[in-house]
Amino acid sequence: MSTIIFTKVDNLAILKLNRPKVYNSFNREMALALQEALRNCAEDNEIRAVLLTGEGRAFCAGQDLKEITDPNGPPLTQILTEHYNPLVRQIRALPKPIVAAVNGVAAGAGANLALACDVVVATKSASFIQAFSKIGLIPDSGGTFFLPRLIGFQKASALMMLGDKVGAEDAEKMGMIYQVYEDDVFGESALLLAQKLSNMPTAGLAMTKHALNRSFENTLDQQLDLEGELQPQAGETEDYKEGVAAFIEKRKPVFKGR
Repeated sequence: MSTIIFTKVDNLAILKLNRPKVYNSFNREMALALQEALRNCAEDNEIRAVLLTGEGRAFCAGQDLKEITDPNGPPLTQILTEHYNPLVRQIRALPKPIVAAVNGVAAGAGANLALACDVVVATKSASFIQAFSKIGLIPDSGGTFFLPRLIGFQKASALMMLGDKVGAEDAEKMGMIYQVYEDDVFGESALLLAQKLSNMPTAGLAMTKHALNRSFENTLDQQLDLEGELQPQAGETEDYKEGVAAFIEKRKPVFKGR
């Protein structure tokens, strides 16, 4: 059975973590399979957005500890350099919007991979846990980078050190995630959101993502210069011309991601 279920709905790719018996915790097989799936999404011009979610009751419980404690399993260094770090880099480099639809618990690396995505939504019963401190480890998978920027240094520090569980509604209130849906409409609502993004001017969204990535390191002057470089490029896209024409003609635009 594949550890990643890869399906396409029109121009949307749906990637589903598929180890439900262990709450979709990562082993080497699933990490490498997700890397391959993300490469396929990047290379397939028909795919214009990605929805990442989990099979069963959990989004992802983080690293499968059985793999770490296996004498023949990969060491922590290999797990980070070959599993999680490449995944975070792929998520941020993907020139298409990626939505994390958190359908249950997101713990450890599972939480931080979700937070690396462009838009994070969750079902009302979902939760987020920085579980690393409970076993004497530090937050990885970009957690120490993204979480303080999302919710502030003090709150992030406390959650990482104490390992408190954060419910979906509290996560939304503190700015950790974008939106919470009731459990009975979560699947449909997350899909509609991802489909909406896939039908938007995704060439421009890719440039927006690039600008946001650079904003983490740029000064204000550098960011203004970058915007000055990217905006004329966006103005040359077919989507921009279609958007302007549709506005003038008072009709709904049909974007193609070019």
